[in-house]
Amino acid sequence: MVKILDASALVAYLWKQPGYETVQNLLSKAAGSEKNLLMSTVNFGEVFYILLRDHGPEGADKILKVIETLPIDFIEVDMGLAKQAAIYKAATKLPYADCFAAALAKVHKGEIVAGDKDFKAIENEVKVVWVG
Repeated sequence: MVKILDASALVAYLWKQPGYETVQNLLSKAAGSEKNLLMSTVNFGEVFYILLRDHGPEGADKILKVIETLPIDFIEVDMGLAKQAAIYKAATKLPYADCFAAALAKVHKGEIVAGDKDFKAIENEVKVVWVG
């Protein structure tokens, strides 16, 4: 089953926070197969914002080079994904950016990889692989 990374999962991996091993294992499996992990560009934007905030532009660019080597396909938001994210936002208290990870998981029949406990709000709709 395809795995969808939330920003919290990629941040946990990059900073070796609790549960980073789960993400590391998924990345290793993806590198050894032809099935990359997926991440919406909205969730990537959340990661890049955190990098800029914590490391400044130069530090963020260095870490971005590492991210670009990972077996992750970044999925652009189209109308279908935006509509599904809006449906989740209207029905739950899930933060808007997280709704895009949830929508991507629903559209691709995948599992969200996350450490953000807000995803408990949609566990009945989409499987969550918990990090940390």
